[in-house]
Amino acid sequence: MAAAHGRMSDSADGTGDVQNSEEADRRSGIPGPPAFRAAVEALRGSRLRPQVEVEPTPAPQRLAPYAYALEAVVVDGEQELADGRLVLLHDPAGHEAWRGTFRLVTLVRAELEPEMAADPLLPEVCWSWLTGALQARGLAYGEPSGTITRAASHYFGGLAERPAASQIEIRASWTPREGLGGVPDTAAHLVSWCDLLAQVAGLPPAGPGDASVVTLPQRRGPQSR
Repeated sequence: MAAAHGRMSDSADGTGDVQNSEEADRRSGIPGPPAFRAAVEALRGSRLRPQVEVEPTPAPQRLAPYAYALEAVVVDGEQELADGRLVLLHDPAGHEAWRGTFRLVTLVRAELEPEMAADPLLPEVCWSWLTGALQARGLAYGEPSGTITRAASHYFGGLAERPAASQIEIRASWTPREGLGGVPDTAAHLVSWCDLLAQVAGLPPAGPGDASVVTLPQRRGPQSR
């Protein structure tokens, strides 16, 4: 019997198709269905501003059948201004809460200046940074959800000389709308996420035509920090 939506199998029992699929997985280094592999390859090929250093990190295994994760840090010289994690989830069968087959989940953290930490509108502002970063890139998305947490640390005893510190933490997720072949524009979503990181870190925005971008490396080398 002919294989659906493709050539006939190279062997009568269909093992040729399985072997071809496994060989494609080995070449790409990404296990999973074609849509997921394409979405991850787009992440790997993204061009990002140089202040945001990104590298792959182990992905959670229980949130979806397929997952891929990146971690990032925003640097200014020797100083780390913000850090975060972005996870791409994929369930080929779809997910009722997502209203799609892909989901992006993020955690972003940064230290705050005392004046900013005291702003009562800070949570609303930080959430608008996330949605604004997506909208500024013209990205279609749905079902956004998240929390904004503001924390303050005060030091005592042997640590009393340390100044009080405040931190903002953004936890959020959203469903990227799928394009051709059921694949969302993950590269653009990654760029918008880096825009969010840069804004949280206090860096000036990078324009759409900004030439100061670099290709996402497969692995970040040892840092002097």
